[in-house]
Parts: sequence; C-alpha cells; structure tokens
Amino acid sequence: MKVDLFDFELPRERIAEHPANPRDAARMLDLSADGMHDRIVRELPDILRPGDLLISNDTRVIPARLFGKRGDAKVEVTLHKQEGLGTWVAFAKPAKKLRIGETFKVNDEFEAEVLDKKDGGEVTLKFNRSGADLIAALEKYGVMPLPPYIRRETGGDDQDKSDYQTIFAQKDGAVAAPTAGLHFTPELLANLDARGVNRRTITLHVGAGTFLPVKVDDTEDHKMHAEWGSISKEIADLINETRANGGRVVAVGTTSLRLLESAAREDGVVEPFEAETDIFITPGYKFRAVDMLLTNFHLPRSTLFMLVSAFAGFDRMKAAYNHAIENEYRFYSYGDCSLLECASKIDART
Repeated sequence: MKVDLFDFELPRERIAEHPANPRDAARMLDLSADGMHDRIVRELPDILRPGDLLISNDTRVIPARLFGKRGDAKVEVTLHKQEGLGTWVAFAKPAKKLRIGETFKVNDEFEAEVLDKKDGGEVTLKFNRSGADLIAALEKYGVMPLPPYIRRETGGDDQDKSDYQTIFAQKDGAVAAPTAGLHFTPELLANLDARGVNRRTITLHVGAGTFLPVKVDDTEDHKMHAEWGSISKEIADLINETRANGGRVVAVGTTSLRLLESAAREDGVVEPFEAETDIFITPGYKFRAVDMLLTNFHLPRSTLFMLVSAFAGFDRMKAAYNHAIENEYRFYSYGDCSLLECASKIDART
C-alpha cells in the first residue's frame, strides 16, 4: 500500500508533553462497539466482560540515552537493541563523529568501543560493563529515551523517570515505553479484578526503531527493526483457554498485540514464544490472537497507525483520528488512547 494513505495533519498543540494525572483520567475513544464514544480510561472495567483476558507488556524502560564524547567531539547515542553481553546497537548523533575502533566515552569510568557502523546513523557499541553493572551505569549516567516529539532540553527530567514507566514494568530492556500501559493505576487494576477480568503480562523489549519514520513510498519496501519477546507456556495456555470459553483477548498496546500475533498459528492458537519478531502489520492482515486493543494515538505515516488501521479498519480509524483531533484529544506517548475492536468482529455482526 502507498504510505501516503496513512498521512494526516496534526496540530502541534495536540501532542501531549506530560501524562494525565491521575493516569486513568486520560480520555479514551471507545470504538469497541458499533459506534464511537468519548470515555475515560477508568471506565474500562464497565466495557470489558468477566472472563476477558487483559494482556500487558511488562518490559521496563532503561535510561538508554547517553551523552558523551569521541575525543573532543560531543556525541549522543540512544541504545535500541542488545546484541550480546555489554554490546548494543545504537543510534548516534552525529554518527560521523564515531569511527570503528575508537572510544565513545561518557566519563572516565564508563565508555564503549565502536565495533561497527551501519546505515541510518546506527553504530554497534561494546561497553566496558555488562549485565547488572551496565544497567546500573545507565541508571546513573543515562536519561530516559523520550521520543523526539516530547520537548525536553537534555532528555527526560526527574519526573519522566517515573512518568515514562508503566505500572507493569518489571524486566529491563526497553528503550521506548509501551505507552498504552501508562494509563493504568492500582485503582483501575483493582476494579478490573473486581469485574472478573483476568490479567497477565508478556514481555516485548521495545526498540527505538518504533519511532523511526517510514521513508519508503510503499509499505512492501519497509523493513521493521527486530525486537525480542517472550510468552510463557502458562500464559499461552490461558489465552487459548480464554478464547475457547468465549472470552476476549484484550491487548494493552501495539507491542503486546505484535508479540501475540507473532506467537499465533494460522488457526489462532497461541504457542509459547521466546525469540525476536519483526512482524509488520498492514491492512489486509488477518488477526489470529487478539480481539480488542487499547492503544494511544499514533504518528502519521507510522507503522503503528498502519497497524491500528489494519485492526479496526482503515476508514474507521481515519474517522476516529479526525474525531480525536477535532475534539482535542491528546496524542502520542503521553496522550490519550482508543479502545478498538477487531474489524472482523464488528463486520460479523453487521
């Protein structure tokens, strides 16, 4: 499909700079029924049914943005994919300042050797720390890798360290937040439990590639960055049992949805999964594992807007985004969200 089909105009003032407070007070455009309804996130338990299964991403964002030098030249890097023990692929700015075999130095005790350079400003860095020591150094010297449309002078501030982390965050590895999870609070989770909605988490370590623009003219020419994910046998079995009993699988965010679809067979059965996925979902894709999706409002021409257009229907999502813009919904990572039902479910009723 032509990428231009997924373009739209978004006024700058519609981009959220900070999350709603409390988080579950964010607005939620409900397209889970045969219409469009303006709600707020804390109404979610009223919409879901006992026996539904809510699947969230428990990845934890690491402070993956580093400011350092190569000699006297200032360089900024954002880690986005772990390649091995202490080795990460990163986006460097300006990448031309880094050369293979030289050292990117944060300070006298934290540095990395440049192992390789790739297209698009990517470099491979081998740090002088690994494992828990590397995470500790990132926590000390790094900043939260906020997307470029959130305006901060030097990356995330102290508040962003908590704001840009979901309530589900447990497993270090993401360099971008699974932002639909930012809307949940302990009170909302308690109300979902009281409603009889089951909850489980899976892991997809979100990469910075999620913010990269689609630079090709046709979706068939776009290459997705791979991300590592894991679904246990226990959770796969519960997903299959839920659907067999008539319950719905509700994915919290496109990251959860992409991992679930990566693990699903053609017949819809979800299998245990522990691997990388580079699944790219565009209109025409037949969804196998997910019935509903809670997701934020995404960038024009992005792979995520293509995904939601595939999930809920292209015309339906165009109308929803027009409604959201006209009614002053807040967009992107810190913004409001939509609750979508798979188009095939809606079409089956009409």
